[in-house]
Amino acid sequence: MTDSKYFTTTKKGEIFELKAELNSDKKEKKKEAVKKVIASMTVGKDVSALFPDVVNCMQTDNLELKKLVYLYLMNYAKSQPDMAIMAVNTFVKDCEDPNPLIRALAVRTMGCIRVDKITEYLCEPLRKCLKDEDPYVRKTAAVCVAKLHDINAQLVEDQGFLDTLKDLISDSNPMVVANAVAALSEIAESHPNSNLLDLNPQSINKLLTALNECTEWGQIFILDCLANYTPRDDRESQSICERVTPRLSHANSAVVLSAVKVLMKFMEMLPKDLDYYGTLLKKLAPPLVTLLSAEPELQYVALRNINLIVQKRPEILKHEMKVFFVKYNDPIYVKLEKLDIMIRLASQANIAQVLAELKEYATEVDVDFVRKAVRAIGRCAIKVEQSAERCVSTLLDLIQTKVNYVVQEAIVVIKDIFRKYPNKYESVIATLCENLDSLDEPEARAAMIWIVGEYAERIDNADELLESFLEGFHDESTQVQLQLLTAIVKLFLKKPTETQELVQQVLSLATQDSDNPDLRDRGYIYWRLLSTDPVAAKEVVLAEKPLISEETDLIEPTLLEELICHIGTLASVYHKPPSAFVEGSRGVMHKRLPARTGSGEGTECPDVGNAAGGSAPEAAPSIIPSQGDLLGDLLNLDLAPPTTPAVLLPLLGGDIGGSPAMGAGFGAAPAVMPASLNAPVGGGLGDLFDLGGGVGMPMGAYIPPKTVWLPAMKAKGLEISGTFARRAGVIQMELVLTNKAMSVMTDFAIQFNRNSFGLAPAGPLQVLTPLGPNQTIEVSLPLSTVGPVMKMDPLNNLQVAVKNNIDVFYFSCQYPISMLFVEDGKMERQVFLATWKDIPNDNESQFQIQDCHLNSEAASNKLQGSNIFTIAKRTVEGQDMLYMSIKLSNGIWVLAELKVQAGNPNYTVSSGTRRDR
Repeated sequence: MTDSKYFTTTKKGEIFELKAELNSDKKEKKKEAVKKVIASMTVGKDVSALFPDVVNCMQTDNLELKKLVYLYLMNYAKSQPDMAIMAVNTFVKDCEDPNPLIRALAVRTMGCIRVDKITEYLCEPLRKCLKDEDPYVRKTAAVCVAKLHDINAQLVEDQGFLDTLKDLISDSNPMVVANAVAALSEIAESHPNSNLLDLNPQSINKLLTALNECTEWGQIFILDCLANYTPRDDRESQSICERVTPRLSHANSAVVLSAVKVLMKFMEMLPKDLDYYGTLLKKLAPPLVTLLSAEPELQYVALRNINLIVQKRPEILKHEMKVFFVKYNDPIYVKLEKLDIMIRLASQANIAQVLAELKEYATEVDVDFVRKAVRAIGRCAIKVEQSAERCVSTLLDLIQTKVNYVVQEAIVVIKDIFRKYPNKYESVIATLCENLDSLDEPEARAAMIWIVGEYAERIDNADELLESFLEGFHDESTQVQLQLLTAIVKLFLKKPTETQELVQQVLSLATQDSDNPDLRDRGYIYWRLLSTDPVAAKEVVLAEKPLISEETDLIEPTLLEELICHIGTLASVYHKPPSAFVEGSRGVMHKRLPARTGSGEGTECPDVGNAAGGSAPEAAPSIIPSQGDLLGDLLNLDLAPPTTPAVLLPLLGGDIGGSPAMGAGFGAAPAVMPASLNAPVGGGLGDLFDLGGGVGMPMGAYIPPKTVWLPAMKAKGLEISGTFARRAGVIQMELVLTNKAMSVMTDFAIQFNRNSFGLAPAGPLQVLTPLGPNQTIEVSLPLSTVGPVMKMDPLNNLQVAVKNNIDVFYFSCQYPISMLFVEDGKMERQVFLATWKDIPNDNESQFQIQDCHLNSEAASNKLQGSNIFTIAKRTVEGQDMLYMSIKLSNGIWVLAELKVQAGNPNYTVSSGTRRDR
């Protein structure tokens, strides 16, 4: 008999009867009753009233019954948290059961019960299961840690489960390793700065060893983890690739794509002249081709991923064109994706074959597919110049078929061919004009109007053709109206005597009778141009147009790099970064491919966020009202998040811990301190000490590392990174400009918004040569401090506008306050002592600087390189007291006392400030 009997409806009083059966002494009857309860629960009936009776059934040796009870418990524990505590003792007992299946079942259920009240009771059983002798229990416990972390992250960290999880990466059982990696990866995603998966060559070797013996999903977890590792050099990269390559022949398509992702990423570090590089390219093609023999849904996912791979490395599949030819029974979504890849792989070598296929597709019955096929012919003509004539001939043949939608698509792509190859194929215009009456789609009508306007001097009856469109001007779409307006103005400029009435008519329709602001504005611009300066109008409207690029639908390079890092995930199917469709995910990281140099550049880079927004900077709050406000800000700057660098007093490195300030009002210690300066917190005392550099480093002002201020995605392909330096008394803004777009960039200029210290460019931005695609240039911009002043929040915020021939882009960055420390900041000893005594306690702040291993003399020397001068030194009870002065570019003096005790890496800084009258 099947289990369907449990789903049949029973008579009245069902809950009461189930209650009686659950409390029966007979084991079989009890098991039958629990099955009925689970069946009722499955179909949506509320059986929560039976909670205590079902929980009583947990005390059994029968594994099947125990599984059913645990299933019920997972479903109703959240709605009955007080009752769920009754089950805790049984969990603890089951975690010590001799049967490993029961131990694993208990720990798995524990992880699924999302009730805060009972999680702390589950820590001890989980700890035992993580060190269980049976690998099945350990692998289940590893996943339970990730579930528990999602419920109560602090508890997991306090109990040391994360360290135990890291230890499991070295486990002898490959499935335990895979689950440990999966759990750590999931936890790391929600805490991107935690560095949980601290991968090194030793741990990578263990993962690669486990890879061969894992289940398929275990292999995916490990491969995804490997993809987040950046090898030290090309030799290590090659070694990993060699050990991952066998996964390409796996039967599971997810394993194959994860392996492809790892190889695509690590190939970036291999020199192209290496023999192994060519071998790897050849090995990548067959598994990708094999994926296309699966069912249509899998084919589509594979094709979306292949689309990315082909854009990054077309050479992988350049000899595999035939596998992308469309089959008659392919679903439309597969057909369209295959077409897209065919165009990307089209080259002079295979264009004849591709065109023959495309011409065949253009006679199919599926309208959407035919349209795409006709467009594809035009794209081939633009991409492969040698094939352009053959493509135009093919398009003319298709126009002769007189199939309406084929004709319209052909005219749209011929317009693009004219743009790519001017004065070459205009002989076909007569044929196009014959089909004018059959055009009913806005895009096709707009394309035809553009052709008539652009080549009006070659068309005898151009004015009649355009006048025919003008009759129903208000019924046309905006796209057609705009194109018609421009085309008639072009016609007037070429044949002014014959078309004066026509141009007046269209300008009147556009400016007086239209509600569309775009159309109206364009009409007024043309009207004023024509009425004031016809010569200028001719130069503007009939200017030579730039040739269109080969492929306009390529994914932007930085986005493509990120999507390559997400091969095999939803991001690679959507062709969007995870941040675009994962809502409220603080753990989504922007990834990039490693640098070919093998310099250890990270694979993940946090989003720059608001620091480089594409919108205009907001106005700062108010002009500085008094010295008190500014001085207070200097001592009470926000040191909290890594994206807002600390400004005054991380001058020494290590951790900064706030201690209670000596006084309250004038500069209390910051409320939030950075947990660690391993994160890029720059700009103050800690950086100047440069702990890693030690005493033997050459003296000089501290220069923070360059960071990305304006990502290419937000600036139409222009990426700007930079830092600030002070050299020979001059503040320099060190910029690196990278062109990641497909067009040349010129005419660079820079401007600052008003800021707290009056920073302004001391000269123009010196970019003397055009910046070509994929080129990088370094520029040093000297700054003055005599610009307009406005108080910013934070105080060291700088809002910048950069202009080039493409657009104006805005971003904001923070300069280290130490850049403003001037060279004449050494105060006279007597003046210092008198001033220090005069500063009231309320005007002092105190900070702790931790993990600084320099003695007082080394600290003094290092700080002097950044214009922080030691005025006096005394020793009290084995503690060195250094008295220091700093002068800012706007005349503000900062006085500081640094306490250094031999053998103690923690310093205390007390600071006070006054301003010159």
